[in-house]
Amino acid sequence: MTTYILALDQGTTSSRAILFDRAGRIAGVAQEEFFQIYPQPGWVEHDPEAIWNTQLNTARQALARAGVEASQVAAIGLTNQRETTVVWDRETGNPLYNAIVWQCRRTAPLCDRLRADGWADPIRARTGLVVDAYFSGTKLAWLLDHVPGLRQKAGRGQALFGTIDTFLIWRLSGGRLHITDVSNASRTMLYNIHTLDWDEEILAELRIPRAMLPQVRPSSQLYGLADAGLLGAAVPIAGAAGDQQAALFGQTCFAPGQAKNTYGTGCFLLLNTGRQAVASRHGLLTTVAWQLADGDAVTYALEGSVFIAGAAIQWLRDGLGIITHAAESQALAGDVADSGGVYFVPAFVGLGAPYWDAYARGTIVGLTRGTDRRHLVRAALEAICYQSRDLLEAMAADSGIRLQALRADGGAAANDLLLQLQADLLGVAVQRPAITETTALGAAYLAGLAVGYWSGLDEIATQWRAEAEFTPTMPAERRDALYAGWQRAVERARGWAMG
Repeated sequence: MTTYILALDQGTTSSRAILFDRAGRIAGVAQEEFFQIYPQPGWVEHDPEAIWNTQLNTARQALARAGVEASQVAAIGLTNQRETTVVWDRETGNPLYNAIVWQCRRTAPLCDRLRADGWADPIRARTGLVVDAYFSGTKLAWLLDHVPGLRQKAGRGQALFGTIDTFLIWRLSGGRLHITDVSNASRTMLYNIHTLDWDEEILAELRIPRAMLPQVRPSSQLYGLADAGLLGAAVPIAGAAGDQQAALFGQTCFAPGQAKNTYGTGCFLLLNTGRQAVASRHGLLTTVAWQLADGDAVTYALEGSVFIAGAAIQWLRDGLGIITHAAESQALAGDVADSGGVYFVPAFVGLGAPYWDAYARGTIVGLTRGTDRRHLVRAALEAICYQSRDLLEAMAADSGIRLQALRADGGAAANDLLLQLQADLLGVAVQRPAITETTALGAAYLAGLAVGYWSGLDEIATQWRAEAEFTPTMPAERRDALYAGWQRAVERARGWAMG
């Protein structure tokens, strides 16, 4: 009987499920969007029930569309939007508040206080992260301080915390598993990436009860079984990783020095640094990439996070109404030779790496009477590329590694013009793989390895191949002049919300 791996890919704007066969090919796929909640400027929330329902629906749909029974699924792997924070009732499984999304900036004042109290260096040294509202720790502290009765429930062991992977595994397992993997734990700002344990002093400072936290497990391991009533069989749950680490794995960047960039809602550039946790001096994050088995050494990565990438194109569609669908951006931007001197800094929720400015705001500069929507659309695509160059410059300074090629994935990687602009503005070849669903594929690989579906990393590495390669054609002088203009534009966006 033919068997498959089912990957659940829970993202910021949609939930997807993809069935992969042994060759890493897609056998079935389903996707559902869910609504975004903006209670006030800078705040972003999700309904955890909407996340669960869309994820379960897509899993069922992917199986049905492929004509595959759940009994043919060798394992389930999960990947997820990482820092988004959920609290729920241990007895009922019901959420106790909306999920606070990774983009949400409501805890920026708490982060200011932590920095003022001298926590920036200890937190960076232990967790590899900067003190920022991006991460789960301050979101959980906010929930404990603001949701009536939550602190009391947490003290009684009745309230549980998790990132999205933890919440989904809890639901899939019928409440038998309260776990996360090392890659997701490393994004909470509560986890010591060197001792591989929750950090008691940081928990104490944020007044977070350890009893709320999930058990941390390897990224590839047989965790338990899904309830048979959900999909039709008790399928093994055997892999989990945060979306960007899963994409690095799915791009088969197994060797130190290999890197990928995911072009999605945000933009995330990860460089495999092997067994070494490289401390960043240039605004990057040191993160756990994965751990393949209990007792194995973890693989680390340097990461640069851009908060708004593809979301800028969504804003042009939904906020301004100057395009009707995201795919239109390629043709419109390609209709002009350049952006006409326009720079668009999409700092809608602040700036991530390497700036970490929670008070930056979206800015468009260089407008003239000759500017039209084509220039704005092109400036939005260029902004994605400039932000990625910011990351690569910092990465080279921290690691001493100058990339020869960058592997690209994510929804926006389908845009040829974007990847050509990226190659031109980086001066580095950009490779798009034949299978661009690398986030889901990484989750599938991790789960498959745990149950012996694939023999090891060597077998998986043979499955990666480039579908297209984009090489730089822009003169270096022109590239550097454009980038200097970007840096001027960023300076005008920074600190705006501080008044």
